[in-house]
Amino acid sequence: MYVYLYDNFLRQKKFENTIKSTETRLTDFGIAGKIIRLQNFTNAEHIIEDEIRKGAKTIVVVGNDVTFGHVLSRAAACKVVFGFIPVGMGNTIAEVLGIPEGVAACDVLSRRRKVKLDVGWVNNRYFISQLHVFPHDIFIEYDERFSVSSRNKKMELVVCNLQPFVWNAGRNKDIIVHPQDGKLEAFLRPMAGRGLFRDKYEDPSIFPFEEMVVSSRTPFLLEADGKQSKETKITIRLAKKKIEMIVGKGRRF
Repeated sequence: MYVYLYDNFLRQKKFENTIKSTETRLTDFGIAGKIIRLQNFTNAEHIIEDEIRKGAKTIVVVGNDVTFGHVLSRAAACKVVFGFIPVGMGNTIAEVLGIPEGVAACDVLSRRRKVKLDVGWVNNRYFISQLHVFPHDIFIEYDERFSVSSRNKKMELVVCNLQPFVWNAGRNKDIIVHPQDGKLEAFLRPMAGRGLFRDKYEDPSIFPFEEMVVSSRTPFLLEADGKQSKETKITIRLAKKKIEMIVGKGRRF
């Protein structure tokens, strides 16, 4: 049985035709199912666990990167196959997974090409796509052997799993990490100096790791799968849990 979790923004009229066409296509493939509309404070884990007890075998997220992170970061431990139908702006994860936007995603879903993907873990919660420590004076230790200090300057840290790392160094660049390699990838950009309108940062250093501790004397801003918090110390590691995901043959890993 398929269950489809719709982001609330899909109620907008501009998505009406896409949603109708998608639902028709799913019916043609014989994989239409129950539709549940998510709200901002919906506990996706509780919903999915309840649907699994009722017989759900596949949970399909319908929305964008934010929707995907909102659902999977809370429900990564659920023992079910996940699918994704990307709709709307902000769908970098879909490209990595080889899933086209809108109606065409139904073809990928119907083929059920499944892979197991790594999951991140930070301070007792999962993250799926990306973790971002905004520029701050931080100290980093990783894999119990290496350390990096900002020497009283700001550093920006991004840990990627499914969402590419994108930065602008004279031209737009993006790096896609491998979400099956048994490691997380960290991108570290130390502050190079102050500019007229904004601070300047060095090109990122990239290093894979299994466990990392980030600390600071003052609270820093953390964002993981769209959820922000203020922290003074976090532990980031690869979770023991993996998620099973339906992907397209054009996936970028």
